[in-house]
Amino acid sequence: MKIRAIVTGVTGMVGEGVLHECLLHSDVEQVLVITRKPTGIVHPKLKEIVHSNFYDLSAIEPQLKGYNACYFCLGVSSIGMKEPEYTKLTYDLTMHVASTLARLNSDMTFCYVSGGGTDSTEKGKSMWARVKGKTENDLMKLPFKQAFMFRPGYMHSTPGLKNTLKYYKYVSWMYPFLKAVLPNFVSTLADLGRAMICVTLKGYSKKIIEVKDLKELSASL
Repeated sequence: MKIRAIVTGVTGMVGEGVLHECLLHSDVEQVLVITRKPTGIVHPKLKEIVHSNFYDLSAIEPQLKGYNACYFCLGVSSIGMKEPEYTKLTYDLTMHVASTLARLNSDMTFCYVSGGGTDSTEKGKSMWARVKGKTENDLMKLPFKQAFMFRPGYMHSTPGLKNTLKYYKYVSWMYPFLKAVLPNFVSTLADLGRAMICVTLKGYSKKIIEVKDLKELSASL
């Protein structure tokens, strides 16, 4: 099996890291990125669609057919947001893209970057965790071949990539310490990308992928 993947969020740190692993891996034969602004990345495997409105994909739908994976890395911080705004940018946007892809590609594995502490009950006190929980729950109801919810904690950045969050230069030195004392909270962006590739190729027994699972999947690839 060869992977033909759609990747979103590649102008952010997480999406760029996942894209990097896809371009490196021999079992990924083609990558399509959907982005609001050009990435500037040139690679033989890579195609790029610049599209501003993720709530309406009708103009580009014909170009989204024929893919068997989506690595959805698009997301926003909830800091300073009210629930309706965060819901629109997190739940509504994700579900629209995912519903469109499920309709166009029945053989697709969908991987969603959620977050550690996500609330599957949708009833907790934390607003972002409820919204992420609802997003996870409803994604798993769509008619994908497989759907996996990734809940990473701290992800160590990949050296040399350009979209690493600025504050990481102040905290990345702590990675070896955090890895030693909080192994189930810490992974790398490379682990995330490799784990997504692994579940696409081999499947997995769990639909919700915690840090421990993520690292085991990465190591088994």
